[in-house]
Amino acid sequence: MEPRVNTQLAPRHLRLRELLLHRWKADGLQVGDRIESQNEIARFCDFSLITIVKTLKDLEADGIIRRQVGKGSFLVRAPWTEAHHRVGFFYNRDVVGGGIFDNDFYTRLVVALEKAVVSDGHEFILGSFTNAKMPMAVWEALDVVLLTSITGETRLDFLDTAATQVSVIDQTLVHPKVHSYRLDYDDAFREMFRSFDGPRKVLYLDSEIASNEQKRRRDAIVKAREECGPDCVLEVIKVNQEREPERTAPLLEALQAHAPDVVLGYMHRDWKALIRDHAPGVRIFSYGIDNAAPGFVVRSDEWMEDIVPKVYANLANRKARGAVHGFPARFEP
Repeated sequence: MEPRVNTQLAPRHLRLRELLLHRWKADGLQVGDRIESQNEIARFCDFSLITIVKTLKDLEADGIIRRQVGKGSFLVRAPWTEAHHRVGFFYNRDVVGGGIFDNDFYTRLVVALEKAVVSDGHEFILGSFTNAKMPMAVWEALDVVLLTSITGETRLDFLDTAATQVSVIDQTLVHPKVHSYRLDYDDAFREMFRSFDGPRKVLYLDSEIASNEQKRRRDAIVKAREECGPDCVLEVIKVNQEREPERTAPLLEALQAHAPDVVLGYMHRDWKALIRDHAPGVRIFSYGIDNAAPGFVVRSDEWMEDIVPKVYANLANRKARGAVHGFPARFEP
């Protein structure tokens, strides 16, 4: 990857080099694509023709572009797609208020992702953002940024201009430049209901932290219950497993009112003992990674084997449109 240049101190030709590489990376240029002419570059930046000519000559000498008289200049090497990548994982501190290692799911996700990236010889960076503020200077120095805990309150205007490849994980975000890597629970919910050997009452803990993924999972559990028939009763309550884990009154009231056989969904790790104390014998199926059966099972190494090659492939072809990639969770009774 091309080294970052301190644009406040660097000579003008190095500042222009940085600007051009950033622009070509953001535009998704691939080897063989035509780049701007000297006059075209002069129109969109405040550099003299002498500086532009020197910069283009340096890029040609470094084997990044090739200039052909009468035909134009073409990209022959894209430094941002080369072997060593800097991969960042950033979580939303407005959601995961206690820090990422206070959350079992994200802790295991970080460990699995870091292991996969570093084992491939790349660099892994961990950080955070808030709904209103993004560390854009850091992100622009990376090749890939994987974000999680995006909500309806998260500022997303940076997506249209980001040069770094942006993806979201454990989320669904439909955007022409973004790849989403989500866990698909649709079949797992159906398998859970099929595993019941008689009438069952299910209490689903739906997160108050609104996101596309949260809504998608809630709709999927409702649909699976409908397919199960009248023997399956589903109650849905709202909880805030991240921002207010100490607010357990709605959960305790629901346990008493509905006397469920099964409790599943979004929950803080401390709630499992609380649920067992107030509802002995209840079965608890929480969302998680590397959970032991019975319950929803997602093997972190299998999920990373699915995600990481796609991330690398998207780096090689930055013009590919964003997509949603689902990985199936399993239910093991």
